[in-house]
Amino acid sequence: MRDHAGMHAIFVTVKVKPDQRQRFLDVIEDDAASSVRDEPGCLDFQVLQDQADPDTYYFYEVYRDEEAFKAHGQTPHFQRWNAASQEVLQERAGRLNLTRVLPKP
Repeated sequence: MRDHAGMHAIFVTVKVKPDQRQRFLDVIEDDAASSVRDEPGCLDFQVLQDQADPDTYYFYEVYRDEEAFKAHGQTPHFQRWNAASQEVLQERAGRLNLTRVLPKP
């Protein structure tokens, strides 16, 4: 994992339609893997499932800076995710914009 000090990070919560869970996992895996592999500015992209609610997922994404985050929204894999998300999600509960402060480099 690369150094993330002072980076732009987001924490996203989504609620998936139960009958669309596998499709959701397929499209978010494409977005997460392609982001880390193909975007020099994407330093980390984790997808986490809530232990108490299997239809709730969290994304933790770290970008070099806000410009890298904005560039992510223009990528083909994000566009595929965005299109599919309209069908697979019950709701988008929200996004937090974060800056890493600790640990220090």
